[in-house]
Amino acid sequence: MGQLFDFRFLDRVATYSVLDVLVALIVSLCIGLFVFFIYTKTFRGVMYSRSFAISLLVMNLITTLVILAVSSHFIIAFGMIGALSIVRFRTVVKEPLDLVYLFWSITTGIIVGAGFVIMAAVGSLFIGLILLVLINRKPDEIPYMVVVSCDGDTAEEHALAVLKEHTKKHVLKAKTVSKDGIELTVEVRLKQSQSDFVNKLSAVEGVHNAAFVSYYGDYYM
Repeated sequence: MGQLFDFRFLDRVATYSVLDVLVALIVSLCIGLFVFFIYTKTFRGVMYSRSFAISLLVMNLITTLVILAVSSHFIIAFGMIGALSIVRFRTVVKEPLDLVYLFWSITTGIIVGAGFVIMAAVGSLFIGLILLVLINRKPDEIPYMVVVSCDGDTAEEHALAVLKEHTKKHVLKAKTVSKDGIELTVEVRLKQSQSDFVNKLSAVEGVHNAAFVSYYGDYYM
């Protein structure tokens, strides 16, 4: 009966002390919280997802545990590769920077799990500062899109004249002609971030509506 519960295969696996595992997880948690903080401060997408931000933190911890287990024995390494090969991620990443944060979280988890704590801490601090500076830095000219629906050629000319007068630069990107009228899509650069010209566009005779749209998803009708 004693042999039934004699798990001798555990002797072939290198063991970690509870203290080692706790230290690795605490370090990974601190770095994950830093990634979480940077993500919340630099997010510029359409809709903020708190679940995605939390997943960055948890992914860091999980990756650390995986690396700790894989580094203990080559049998676990091969088993982990086989297990991960059947995983399929179907969530669509809409923002390019989200991929950066995912890779950052996974990479730091790998580095901490491998024991390079100082490298993970210094690297994360450096990356976080770069993201804060570059993403929060406002460009000199922010492009916006103006969508105008009007009756005909005369209203179109008047609408473009208003855009020329009240914007620093405007470029016609698209023009759709239908039985209901004409729809113009114009890229503009504003003068001193003033968007009140949209009201003047709407007041032009023959213009049904005007929409002012930023590339970050904010819009004004």
